[in-house]
Amino acid sequence: MAIILSLFALLSTCLGGLVAFRYRDRLHLVMGFTAGVLLAVVAFDLFPEITRLIQSTATDPVWPMIALVCGFLLFHIVEKSVLIHQGHEGRWGVHTHPTVGLISALALSAHSFLDGVGIGLAFHVSSSVGILVAIAVVAHDFSDGLNTVSLMLVNHNTNRRSVTLLGLDAIAPLLGALATYLFTISDAGLLWYLGFFAGFLLYIGASDILPEAHSRHSSVKTIMLTVIGVCFIFLVTRIV
Repeated sequence: MAIILSLFALLSTCLGGLVAFRYRDRLHLVMGFTAGVLLAVVAFDLFPEITRLIQSTATDPVWPMIALVCGFLLFHIVEKSVLIHQGHEGRWGVHTHPTVGLISALALSAHSFLDGVGIGLAFHVSSSVGILVAIAVVAHDFSDGLNTVSLMLVNHNTNRRSVTLLGLDAIAPLLGALATYLFTISDAGLLWYLGFFAGFLLYIGASDILPEAHSRHSSVKTIMLTVIGVCFIFLVTRIV
């Protein structure tokens, strides 16, 4: 059952990616929505789970927050290092930074892999818990596909590379579910990971996606779509 439901997550991710491709001529609107989605995932999905794990593991809250800061700063350092390097190489040419999009998409794929792990582990608890977790993953994997393609396109990656990373992100939950037959992740380890990933999402949402959306075409529509993105994830997390 976990494998079958992971296939629905795969389809949901692909659908989100196709929406990003379909409306690439209005990429500023897609990015505005994506920024809201990223913020809301941190606020309404990751932080509540971090709080639950802090309570269940009796962990000092400062440790996941250290992981959050590390995630934020690490991606900032990597991104700026890439931009400085490419800036020297392309001083006389057009300045692009596709590697930034690639790193972001790979990080999202890693998170999708752990989504699949979550489905698999939930079914180890009970079928009812597994189904509820799978519904939650399928619901928000649409935004994962949307985010992956948006990040690739806005950082000047080719369609072919964007499709490849979308495929990787789509298959990641299935691989994660299969992997649960080989290993498990402790709550303490998951707590560190969630903090780190929250920092990463905050960085790309606030430092990359939102500024890029408004630098291309700042408008009331872009702002409203950011709010809609937040509301969308809030409703998803409340319903499932």
